[in-house]
Amino acid sequence: MLKTLRVKNILFIMLGTAIYAFGLVNFNIQNGLGEGGLTGITLLLLHFFQIDPAYSNLVLNIPLFLIGWRLLGFRTFLYSGIGTISLSLFLWIFQRVPIVLDLSSDLLLVALFAGSFTGVGLGLVFRYGGTTGGSDIIAKLLHFKKGISMGRTLFIFDALVLTASLSYLDVRQVMYTLVAVFIGARVIDFVQEGAYAARGVMIISKDNSAIAANVMLAMNRGVTILEGRGGFSKLDQDVLYIVVAKNEIIQLKQIIESVDPHAFVSVSVVHDVMGEGFTLDENKNPLL
Repeated sequence: MLKTLRVKNILFIMLGTAIYAFGLVNFNIQNGLGEGGLTGITLLLLHFFQIDPAYSNLVLNIPLFLIGWRLLGFRTFLYSGIGTISLSLFLWIFQRVPIVLDLSSDLLLVALFAGSFTGVGLGLVFRYGGTTGGSDIIAKLLHFKKGISMGRTLFIFDALVLTASLSYLDVRQVMYTLVAVFIGARVIDFVQEGAYAARGVMIISKDNSAIAANVMLAMNRGVTILEGRGGFSKLDQDVLYIVVAKNEIIQLKQIIESVDPHAFVSVSVVHDVMGEGFTLDENKNPLL
């Protein structure tokens, strides 16, 4: 089972937790901002009981990992364990080797930094198959089972914990924390899915065959021919479906226009793409 783990994934999960821990220690904790989810609970314990988040993070995750073991599968469970342990490790390190950044006079800037570090860090962890425990496990489960955005799920959990954080933060601090949480949620989705974003293009033309041939020749992209029928004309009409990278959409439009300037073209955003030309090469081997 251990052979299913990839060194690349482990390294990026650790990098992501390092980025997240750095932001949490040097922006949230140093400047009196809270956090959402289980991490926010560890900050509550830090404030009221002086319990190091590096330790409470591990202890609080035990029951959630028991759930994760049964529902997420062995590989995701191991990646999540690596993420949780490395997060606690980096929290311990950064608290003992602090970098003083005097931004206390500008909490908006602090919130922007905190949200960005959270988003980039957790986005990398999620993208490479891990979590940092806590509400991340629940968010990942909902993403797998229901297709709900992980960033949106985390935002809801964060809001609930932040409400409890009013017990030691004032309204001003909580509002800036909400700004950080919102930015973090958006950046998580961008990092996790944005790199895979492509464009799905549907084309209806009287010259479908010529368009398909030119696309396959000039762009080396596959073309799928779908059978369609006009709702008004009742005539059978083939529909071309092509998935291309974002930077290829202009070239594709130029090819279509050169063949049939009157073609009907519909372009949609594709958030995740797997298969040859995107995650696999022509020999069906994973792309690095």
